[in-house]
Amino acid sequence: MPVGSTANKPVSHQIPCCMCAVMIQPNPANMCANCLQNQVDVTEGIQKQVTIFHCRSCERYLRNPQWIQADLESRELLALCLKKIGGLNRVKLTDASWIWTEPHSKRLKIKITIQKEVLSGAILQQTFPVEFIVANQQCDTCQSHHSDNTWESVCQVRQKVDHKRTFYFLEQLILKHGVADNVMGIKELRDGLDFYYSGRSQAQHMLSFLRSVVPVREKTAKRLVSQDFSNNTCKYKHTIFVDIAPICKDDLVVLPKALSRKTGGACPLQLCTKVSNQVQTIDPRTMKVTDFLASAYWKDNFPALMNSRQLVEFVVLDIEPTGVSTGKFQQANVTVARSADLGENEVTFDTLTHLGNLLNAGDLVLGYDLTRANLNSSRTAGLKDKDMVDIFLVRKTYTKRSKNRKWKLKELTKEREEGLLRRQDDLKREQRDRERFLQQLEEDEEMRSKINLYHDPTAMTDVDEEADEDAPKVALDELLDGFANL
Repeated sequence: MPVGSTANKPVSHQIPCCMCAVMIQPNPANMCANCLQNQVDVTEGIQKQVTIFHCRSCERYLRNPQWIQADLESRELLALCLKKIGGLNRVKLTDASWIWTEPHSKRLKIKITIQKEVLSGAILQQTFPVEFIVANQQCDTCQSHHSDNTWESVCQVRQKVDHKRTFYFLEQLILKHGVADNVMGIKELRDGLDFYYSGRSQAQHMLSFLRSVVPVREKTAKRLVSQDFSNNTCKYKHTIFVDIAPICKDDLVVLPKALSRKTGGACPLQLCTKVSNQVQTIDPRTMKVTDFLASAYWKDNFPALMNSRQLVEFVVLDIEPTGVSTGKFQQANVTVARSADLGENEVTFDTLTHLGNLLNAGDLVLGYDLTRANLNSSRTAGLKDKDMVDIFLVRKTYTKRSKNRKWKLKELTKEREEGLLRRQDDLKREQRDRERFLQQLEEDEEMRSKINLYHDPTAMTDVDEEADEDAPKVALDELLDGFANL
């Protein structure tokens, strides 16, 4: 066969377009692309102009039934707009991008590219703009600030303690699980928070969530607002009062005699190590850990004998493990002295502790000094001499911590009660409580795993050389991005 022969090469045949006679490759419609677009409109039935609602007070957009925060020309706003376009689900969306508009024009434009099968299998692609009219509408949360009669139910959460660490942690749990997405408003009071809702079921959902994370008891009430005798209908305002157990981690508690007998004759004097929907305590002398359900706690009701504000700093002089362990706790014999007594006297104390895996000679540790404590006689009346100890060690502490935290926490939008935190002492106490909560997050990995911590882009990258080397820190791989967009 001669060189250059095309006998074995496939021959490409062309046909004339049935409309304009331009030579084209064969297709099911036998028409060129221009004629096909003139004959068939794949955008038919798709809305070209859509209205979206925007609240001017809080700068949120309505994605029924929720109001969401979204910046101009952001992916979140693009997704919201695409879902609003009627008829778009009948075609294949291949591309969508913003068309620039004046920010104050109340108009948003998106360029959309779609594909659709037409005329016996021919695929036609077309690009067209869609205009969105931004209409003003006040959201439910902003309405509640201007009217007292918009909410239907309120969930009042209270805890009778002298700090707010429980509410700081509860706030992070609420944010992570999105329980407050439908809340109309949150009011901060001296001893708790009020959550206002437009419906009763939403408040019941908050109550169910609180039952799953903290030991609570609740009371419900309703008040008649209006009554229409013509159609026999009534309108009520519902109130759910939620009381959180007045006991926190690191509190020293005294179990009632009846409850002590139910737990196998455990020593009444114990240390609270964890509070979730149960209360967990430990006896460092026997290393027995006991969990109390919320119902059992409220039935016998053992409040704290001493709390973390009464902790005293000690220095570990000597430590000897006993070999007994329970979970993450290890028992050890420890010799300690008060930090304030060093150089003044040689008073030391020997005690058993559950912190054997954390302490070393020379470390600082906080504990309860029962030799100098002024205890409530009514709560210690049932204690025998064998139950009392001189020192209860609680947690390891550090002389200096790093002040350059590379992480932050999201916060709920709250309205403070009038007159709250007017005094300077109240402000200082709140700052101390929040700092202690942040320290707890650094020390407790299990506690951190339950909430969301975000990387702080404004944090300094320099290393704090004055901080203790063994001071606990949060690893960078535990942090989430996107704090600037919250």
